[in-house]
Amino acid sequence: MKSNLHVAYIVSHYPHKAFGHDGGIGTSVYTLVEKLRKSNVQVSVFVYGQKEKFIIEEENVTIYSLDNKKGRFFNFYFNRKKIENFINKIIEEKNINIIEAPDWTGITAFMNFKIPLIIRFHGSDAYFCHLENRKQKRKNFWFEKLAINRAEAFIAPTKFAGEVSKDLFNIKGKEIKMIHYGLDLQNFENETPEEFEKDLILYAGTLIRKKGVLELPHIFNKVREDFPNAKLVLIGGDSFDLKTNSKSTWDLMKSLFTEEDLKNVTYLGKIPYSEIQNYIKKANVCVFPTFAETLGMVTIESMAMQKAVVNSDIGWSQELIVNEESGFLVHPSNHDLYAEKIKKVLSDNLFAQQLGKSARLHVEEKFDINNIVIENINFYQKRLNLKK
Repeated sequence: MKSNLHVAYIVSHYPHKAFGHDGGIGTSVYTLVEKLRKSNVQVSVFVYGQKEKFIIEEENVTIYSLDNKKGRFFNFYFNRKKIENFINKIIEEKNINIIEAPDWTGITAFMNFKIPLIIRFHGSDAYFCHLENRKQKRKNFWFEKLAINRAEAFIAPTKFAGEVSKDLFNIKGKEIKMIHYGLDLQNFENETPEEFEKDLILYAGTLIRKKGVLELPHIFNKVREDFPNAKLVLIGGDSFDLKTNSKSTWDLMKSLFTEEDLKNVTYLGKIPYSEIQNYIKKANVCVFPTFAETLGMVTIESMAMQKAVVNSDIGWSQELIVNEESGFLVHPSNHDLYAEKIKKVLSDNLFAQQLGKSARLHVEEKFDINNIVIENINFYQKRLNLKK
């Protein structure tokens, strides 16, 4: 069935082989684009801030790599106008119907398009500053607010993210549609969920304060009181810490582990995406004690692979997991309770497997991209029909 719909996306990262893998926003957009093209929807993807300009033509998808000029005063403005002009040219040439951009940094702040603009709340700087109780730079808020004002409607991956963003930017009279990120579940299969490395605890994600990683040394210490053979594996890039000006969050973490606990900790840094899946399969339990998120893709990926998950209980998380049924929800700062839930999983293999099985069923019900793509298409069509 041929669709007349042509959707465009503006992104800063995109996990196509031409760019390399990227987590977060890029992955969620890529998963949606792949399913849209297989649904015979035409898609254009504009990847800005790249080193080189090039175009890739694939079945139902055209990818535009847009370079970023540096060294000029007010460079951000001129780059945005350059992007705007190029995209408007392609909109006319390719008959694009609707365009979507992320909220982060307000990339579309100075742009005007000839078609409806949708902004998806992947997580603005204002949103994360709010959750972290951190002061935001006025300039950043101004850019994001300008971009919000130019959008016709919004998509939020969780109701929580939509409601917080609505309040932060004082959005009135514009639709905010909740549509979860989706997973292509055939890419997240675990044929042998009963096989795992006993007492292996896994964290996958950037090592950054807002992800709650500085809570893990305290939690791990309490777990090892009863499970001295427990091991903690950390996967993800290291990052600068805003609060202490430390160049390395991993260095901060190391200083919080006891000498004995640190012997049972392995930090792998960034590794290929396929290897991350192998570690998820190996894990006895996956932990995500984050303080700031819009949804948390790696959480639902772990659940899809039938893993017991102990997750943050803040806002958005309550839309991912049914507590005590498809995983555990615990506030990251409650080290005793967080450790107790981990120990509950480690102490009972059958319970761990049942929790993982329930997690998979929950993801199949709520986050299957085959259902999510229909929600997105229907939303785009609705917005276009309203313009007629």
